[in-house]
Amino acid sequence: MMFGLSVFAAGQARPLPEADVQQIYQRLLPQIESIAIFDHHAHPGFSDDPDVDAMAAPPGIYALRLRDTNPELITAAKSLFGYPYDDLSPEHAKWLVQKKAELKKQRGVAYFSDILDKLNIEQGVANRAMMADYLDPKRFVWVFFVDSFMWPFDNQRERSRNADEEVYIPLQEKMLRRWMQQEGVVKLPANFDDYLKFVSRTLEDNRKKNAIALKFEVAYFRSTKFSDPSREDAQDTYERFVSGGIPSPDEYRIFQDFIFRYLIREGGRLGLPVHIHSAVGPGGYFNLTESNIMNLENILRDPRYSNVTFVLLHGGYPYDRQAIWLASAKNVYLDSSQTELVLYPSEFKNVLKLWLETFPEKITFGSDAFPYNDVLGAEESYWLGVQSSRRALAAALAEMISMGEVSEAQALQMAHGYLHDNAAALYPGKVH
Repeated sequence: MMFGLSVFAAGQARPLPEADVQQIYQRLLPQIESIAIFDHHAHPGFSDDPDVDAMAAPPGIYALRLRDTNPELITAAKSLFGYPYDDLSPEHAKWLVQKKAELKKQRGVAYFSDILDKLNIEQGVANRAMMADYLDPKRFVWVFFVDSFMWPFDNQRERSRNADEEVYIPLQEKMLRRWMQQEGVVKLPANFDDYLKFVSRTLEDNRKKNAIALKFEVAYFRSTKFSDPSREDAQDTYERFVSGGIPSPDEYRIFQDFIFRYLIREGGRLGLPVHIHSAVGPGGYFNLTESNIMNLENILRDPRYSNVTFVLLHGGYPYDRQAIWLASAKNVYLDSSQTELVLYPSEFKNVLKLWLETFPEKITFGSDAFPYNDVLGAEESYWLGVQSSRRALAAALAEMISMGEVSEAQALQMAHGYLHDNAAALYPGKVH
């Protein structure tokens, strides 16, 4: 969606905000808080639900703001549940766990819809392995995972690479078995063409289940540098190893690179946007260099995929400055999820400001809500993502107005785009 911004005749833009920036911020914030959000990326669910993701986070060090010592989480609990204490000590946290349990029982399918209502989220993505019957399909739309199609062989070598993969790869194997069960496939076909038909049929059936996009988490499992192998070479690998044996790393890579591109092509054919994790991730072995968002440039700029809509989840952070220029392609969008949880608003404001000053019509909001545990649930991370983003957005736009870059009307138009309109336009007829 392109902005039809009128010309703002305010003279030359200034390098520093004026003394009025605080007043502008205070004026903008209530208007931004009134904008109903489309949450482009979240994992709604309860902490004991294994389907909130297709993988699990191995032990690692979390950024300061994501630790359970963050006092903002107390404010979130007070806002959402009327939490009566000023700390999250174990004895007090029991109150919060019990309160949530009571509300889950009382509200049923309305429980998470109530959370959306409290935060003025009109509709949100449920980025999950499988949809849950406790999420209202009128409020939550499904994005499903497709990485497992890239790991159909004996993965003994893949699992042994490091402690993270010992967690991740078995979960990909589990996900592939679930797709097989869904499609009535007892054993993977010996013929490569039949395997591709199974992959395509899974995507088609998920679209019939009202999925709006497909998603890759591939950066957790291998490099995001993809070659362009021939179908014949991928077929050779598949048909030699599907019944047993361990492919070499190079052989596996040829097969995976072909399947990655095949899934993208199928996304274009089926009108399913392709979401790709593009930022730093948890665990002890996540490789920032190998997962650099710029590794995807050859894919995003490939004219064969001009009919595919790409959403780069998490905006490539910490390579967010480079990532925004990938959005110069008409079919590439950035999603800010995770970034506004890792960063405090004072720094996230700077990420948003650069993006708004570059391609404002290509950026979208995502909360990246996730049920970390019984106390820090998806509910509190919804709150943290929404509150952080609204305030950082108001601060970024206030500076842009004060420095003569945009008018206040243009700033509010950008706010509507980021929080709702840009993402909603990607799914015509499927979202509000």
